[in-house]
Amino acid sequence: MLKEDCFFLGTIVAKYSFKGEILVKLDTDRPNTYVDLQSIFVETTNGLVPYFIDRCLLHKSSLLRIKFDGVDSENEAEVLLKKDLFLPMEMLPPLKGNQFYYHEVTGFSAIDQFNIEIGTIKTVNDSGPQPLFIIDSDGTEILIPAHDNFIKELDRKSEKIFLDLPEGLLDIFK
Repeated sequence: MLKEDCFFLGTIVAKYSFKGEILVKLDTDRPNTYVDLQSIFVETTNGLVPYFIDRCLLHKSSLLRIKFDGVDSENEAEVLLKKDLFLPMEMLPPLKGNQFYYHEVTGFSAIDQFNIEIGTIKTVNDSGPQPLFIIDSDGTEILIPAHDNFIKELDRKSEKIFLDLPEGLLDIFK
């Protein structure tokens, strides 16, 4: 499985027991969605490696406690610490309405409240405190907060996102 065909689920953050269990900090608002997993991909230096799951349950409502098949000791679990976990894209739960996954809007046209095309969304940068749409407007990079208050409508069929932006925001980039 290639990494680009997968989505990031979370990171192994701690060992849980002497029997090889680990704790995973999930990158999701819906941790319950992932308690029935049977396998998962662990990112190693050699790429994504599938691990089969013996047991998986929620731990303190936001972490997953996982017991992998064949990982039976603290030492074996230690090797997995800080590794990122991935699942195939088709396992992403579908979203409706104005909800979207960041990778989903790449290539969408961003349209302002006056029905004027701002440009094409290249990516969403979520490394800071506020996710930002990175929009290419004829070679000019425009940064717009990916905030619910700015998103009027998401049209998946026509690949457009309609925004209601504060006055003057786009003037910064001219």
